[in-house]
Amino acid sequence: MTAALASSDLLLRAENISIGYGRVEVIRDLSLSIRRGQIVAIIGPNGAGKTTLLSGLMGQLPVRGRLSFFGEEAKEQPSVEILVGRGMTLIPETRELFTTMNVEDNLLLGAFLRYRRGDKSYLATLEEVYALLPRLKERRQQLASTLSGGERQMLAMGRALMSKPQLLMLDEPSLGLAPLVTRDILRSVADLRDHGVSCLLVEQNARAALKIADYAYVMESGAIVLEGPAAEIAGNPDVINSYLGIRTVAS
Repeated sequence: MTAALASSDLLLRAENISIGYGRVEVIRDLSLSIRRGQIVAIIGPNGAGKTTLLSGLMGQLPVRGRLSFFGEEAKEQPSVEILVGRGMTLIPETRELFTTMNVEDNLLLGAFLRYRRGDKSYLATLEEVYALLPRLKERRQQLASTLSGGERQMLAMGRALMSKPQLLMLDEPSLGLAPLVTRDILRSVADLRDHGVSCLLVEQNARAALKIADYAYVMESGAIVLEGPAAEIAGNPDVINSYLGIRTVAS
């Protein structure tokens, strides 16, 4: 692979970044990268800094260090609006739906920046979202407040997809969901890869996340302590003992 191809294939690269709240530094000298066509998982205990990392990458918190987006190094940290316009979208842990609006109106709000730029193809994207998440089409006239937890997560995903992202970041998509619903949600995330959307997945359910991911990072106390292909991380004895709920037996 040539250097030019490698650069064009790189959606996000963070090098020795630090992120915090005022003087409190949560992330220290962290590096990671995401390439086109990948699902990258970040696993780790509560309080490791995973949500803070996503907030910094999306321009919601100040970041020190080097950041590259879509193969170009950022001279200064882009705003949320610029990043969404360029193809990055975050689904926060809280989902942040408009509960007094129906499903279809929530989805259409996800295309607001495209509409403002005069991009009229967003209605075609709406049909693509309905094809990918058919439950939303069935519920399109229902108020978001009447949806189940799994349906709300699907709606959050669908709304994010309306912006036509190249890179979708998800913060705890299975939070509060039953195991069977979690399986369906993460299956939908895996399907996004086949539709040309790369994903950065922060997930407490490490076993499920590693099953669909291509590459994984393990975070502890604001730092990356382990990284590698997801299958290798899933087979690492320390990860098994700490995150997968199975104790290895010493030989």
